[in-house]
Amino acid sequence: MKKQSIGIVETKYFTFAAPPDEMVLESGQKLGPITLAYETYGELDQNRGNAVLALHAFSGDAHVAGYHKGDDKPGWWDDMIGPEKALDTNKYFVICSNVIGGCKGSTGPSSINPETGEPYALDFPVITIADMVNAQRHLIDHLGINKLLCVIGGSMGGMQALQWVAARPKMIRSAIPIATALKHSPQQIAFNEVGRQAVMADPAWNHGQYYGKSRPERGLAIARMIGHITYMSDKSMETKFSRKLKEKDYSYGFQTDFEVEGYLRYQGDSFVKRFDANSYLYITKAIDYFDLSGQNLIPAGTNIDVHFLVIAFQSDWLYPPYQSQEIVRKLKMRHMDATYIEIKSTYGHDAFLLEVEEETMLIRHFLNRLYYGTGEPDLYEI
Repeated sequence: MKKQSIGIVETKYFTFAAPPDEMVLESGQKLGPITLAYETYGELDQNRGNAVLALHAFSGDAHVAGYHKGDDKPGWWDDMIGPEKALDTNKYFVICSNVIGGCKGSTGPSSINPETGEPYALDFPVITIADMVNAQRHLIDHLGINKLLCVIGGSMGGMQALQWVAARPKMIRSAIPIATALKHSPQQIAFNEVGRQAVMADPAWNHGQYYGKSRPERGLAIARMIGHITYMSDKSMETKFSRKLKEKDYSYGFQTDFEVEGYLRYQGDSFVKRFDANSYLYITKAIDYFDLSGQNLIPAGTNIDVHFLVIAFQSDWLYPPYQSQEIVRKLKMRHMDATYIEIKSTYGHDAFLLEVEEETMLIRHFLNRLYYGTGEPDLYEI
């Protein structure tokens, strides 16, 4: 039986870092004022100790659960957040914000530069995962929360969860990084670079100055098509598409003969309607810069008390399990409480959005152990 949705929700906005108190970025540049779009679900308990920060992946946003008025589709992780779900809003106060550099309400390259009255475009400073987390910290302070019960996210969201550990360990009790890595491999950087080049090769990109004009839709659509190939697995593509044709026979031309071609074109065309091409450039660059290898995650001599649940998926070849195992190995070397789960799934990287039943069981037990002192602390195998 499908669990109840959280219902109608609204996006809120928090603005901070107004001049002369701009936020200093990792690059040394300053940014401000900064607006973060965010949504909250559930209620804070009396001790303000039940707050969970959900962190979105590359193309996500603050709308993680419930429905906006008039929408047919819920938030991007609605199956996981709500009454009696993995992040049970009857128990927990869940927060999700759109990252800086994004294009769904938070300050990014499509936002208005107060100095010029025009969109920032490429005048927007290059941001990093650390900058995203620093901005989130301002939001958490604004909400009056001293310590988060958990930070959780998949893919780029997992990177943010790890960055919270590195930057603000005393502000969190636990972290659940899912299908992620301590740093990008050359192959992962290469995929992002091909996507960026596709965007920048579109004549409409115009060195980022396309606002109010024709947008680089074809370049961004191609970048998204490349991304979708990496999100699925060979087996999931065979199961979903095989070599099925859209018509009864080949066109003997360059139409979309195969259903997989039509799927990729649809995904590309849909993406350009909701995402900004410059945000694509900035966010993929932030992911590529991310690096918590070496002693960057938990520096030597640091004493922290953070509990970890690290989840990977067997068929994920974009963020393969060995990268999650590297996270756990590093944590175990520092004698951290870290549980590693590798879920048998054929969905590829998309599994973190689709393997709801298994993730729900694991996350529910993990959080119950922390919040209520119950649940199974040992390794689960799915």
